[in-house]
Amino acid sequence: MRVIFGFLVLDKPAGPTSHDCVARVRRAYGLKRVGHGGTLDPAVTGVLPIALGPATRLLPYLPGEKAYLATVQLGVRTRTDDLEGAVLQKCPLPSHLLWHEIEAALSPFLGSIAQRPPAFSAVHVQGQRAYALARAGQDVELSPRCVHLHRLELLSWDPSQGTLQLAIDCSAGTYVRSLARDLGEALGCGAALANLRRTSALGFQLSQSVPLEALMASPPPLLDPLEVLVHFPRHQLAPGDWEGWRCGRAQVAQTPLASGDPVLVVAPDGKLAGLAKMADGFLQPRVVFAAIG
Repeated sequence: MRVIFGFLVLDKPAGPTSHDCVARVRRAYGLKRVGHGGTLDPAVTGVLPIALGPATRLLPYLPGEKAYLATVQLGVRTRTDDLEGAVLQKCPLPSHLLWHEIEAALSPFLGSIAQRPPAFSAVHVQGQRAYALARAGQDVELSPRCVHLHRLELLSWDPSQGTLQLAIDCSAGTYVRSLARDLGEALGCGAALANLRRTSALGFQLSQSVPLEALMASPPPLLDPLEVLVHFPRHQLAPGDWEGWRCGRAQVAQTPLASGDPVLVVAPDGKLAGLAKMADGFLQPRVVFAAIG
């Protein structure tokens, strides 16, 4: 019996939730064990990595960095920090706002910053989601959290419409809606996120994605984890080590690595056998496929 095992990268359209997309994948492949990496709001498009079968166990070990193309509308403040929410205030744009002035306003957001998540977000507040409290009419003021922006580049600026486009590379947990809101405050005119497209997530790129409509025909072929996780070091098991690995025994590392580094473990037949982490010169099993005992 063939085991469904691998990754699918969806180019999520605007409208469906990430949960909706997972449900579509389950139906297309006839599989219950499906998970996604990195929730996208319904209005957001782009890269949504999906893990199928045993590959779901690899999701926690994938890199958390993400990349986006964002369009920001200046001159407006909303309840949700994007244009989906109710408008709280409209403000005149700064007169004769120049490119270099926008870049100067963006500069403090590059690197490690303390960012306050939007009130309408999935952050937990006393056991409840912040958006549920906000929808119930409660005032939600979330504590800032540390995030890191590796790249924040101004791509275009339309003074007539008050819109600008940004290229963003950032750490997990970064809210682009918060960035838009805070940029508007820095410019003194308010701002909200107008459009967002994710171009990269968990190491997957938009070029690897397939449209959601592709699931309506024959299910697309999955990406082999060994072809996807090329950034991880690898340890090839000798035939005599195979049974020991399947029983969860530590393996002697072939090359020195830093403690805690993840390592892909490859079976003697060349297939992925699991994932280990370095500890005291040994590879300690963390994910073991085809485990016994």
